[in-house]
Amino acid sequence: MHHLDVMGLLAYFILLGYIGFRSAKKVNSSADFAVAGNRITWPILFATLAASFLGGGASMGRAGQAFDHGYAFMFAASAFPIATVLTGIFIAPKLKRYIGAHTVGDIMEQQFGRYARLITGIFSLIFCIGILGAQALAVGTVFNAIIGINITTGILIGMGVVVLYSTVGGMWAVIQTDVVQFLMLAIFMPITLLIGINEMGGAEQLIAQLPDSHFSIMGDYGPGMFISLFIAFLLGETLVPPYTQRALAAPDARNAKIGYTISGLFGFLFYFVSSTIGLIALILYPDISPDLAMPELIKTALPLGITGLVLASLLAVVMSTADSYLNSASVIFVKDIYQPFINPDISEKQKLWMERLVNLLIGCGAVIFALYATSIIDALLISYSLWAPTILIPFILGVLFDLKCSKSAISAIIAGALITILWKWGPWDLIGLTGLSALVAGVLANLTVFTIIYQAFKDNRVSSPAVRNN
Repeated sequence: MHHLDVMGLLAYFILLGYIGFRSAKKVNSSADFAVAGNRITWPILFATLAASFLGGGASMGRAGQAFDHGYAFMFAASAFPIATVLTGIFIAPKLKRYIGAHTVGDIMEQQFGRYARLITGIFSLIFCIGILGAQALAVGTVFNAIIGINITTGILIGMGVVVLYSTVGGMWAVIQTDVVQFLMLAIFMPITLLIGINEMGGAEQLIAQLPDSHFSIMGDYGPGMFISLFIAFLLGETLVPPYTQRALAAPDARNAKIGYTISGLFGFLFYFVSSTIGLIALILYPDISPDLAMPELIKTALPLGITGLVLASLLAVVMSTADSYLNSASVIFVKDIYQPFINPDISEKQKLWMERLVNLLIGCGAVIFALYATSIIDALLISYSLWAPTILIPFILGVLFDLKCSKSAISAIIAGALITILWKWGPWDLIGLTGLSALVAGVLANLTVFTIIYQAFKDNRVSSPAVRNN
């Protein structure tokens, strides 16, 4: 890499450190650390949400899957922006009625009781660490492909920066860096696409050299696999803790609705850009690893001086997701597990320092996860199976219809988790026998158990405690 590119990359890291330092001055309470004082208007909410969910999976992961399967994976993964738009219209505004809420657990306690909060906190924490590990792996992959250092060292460098600014600056730092990172990806990802198409000799040449199957809706996927992928992306990351936290950070329902909805619409455009970059890499570099499709195009095709900036934008989309999940995981542990069940008398100052300490420890845990993950998309799909079959269905039903039966929620979460584990890691090939993925089987079990138990015990519902404003 040329020294001009290295300088551009270093400038980006210095900027992130400066933002973290400046943001630390604004963090005086747990509310500042968790939801930035509920002052995130819709343009900022849109930018931070888009930057958060367009991470390593949506950039390098989508490019790598397009490299292998063409646009089919993009069509399957488009379920996520569809879910985001629907969430913005119907659910995000309702989240603002939970005054003082910082986490999914805050809301689950009001709908389903104290122990629903604990179970939600545990599953949310595991899920966030898993997604964070996928992003850490993506950071290492970028460093390896562009600079040539090994993936482990890249993970340590990139995640070290994320842990630093998110620990000292909390949600204020995360949101401000997300806005910077969003602007970088919105500028440099399309530039990379245009330069790649020019390198190909134009869009006509790209279309002519690709197999027809790479333009079909399902590609080489069978119907069952395509539907399973679609459902995985429809449910797997919907209303996950960092995105719910963003909606809760909005000042009112209107800002939550607009910011959430526009970010989903932007996702369609970004998925097309990242997938097309993967197709360009397939023609130019057919022998590389799929996960390296986007980094290889940046490294090889871009002109001197731009490579470092585009590398920084690629790191930006990965790090913007990593910092969101890291911040959310630390807030979840303190708010949903430590304070209500271990130390109820913790002071505001102690809670803030505990969140910072846990932020540091979880960052280290995510690095360990990343060292054992086989690929970015595999890590994401494994993590998705820990969310949709457990927390998502009771959470949506509780928020949309104000259902309040603790037995139904807790039973559904446990049933979904057990069926998912049995389907994925049990002694029988249930996926082959039934054609259902573990995630789909878990979701169906969760919904079925919730419905049956709710009908049986709906008259013995949980009383609705006020959400703690702390």
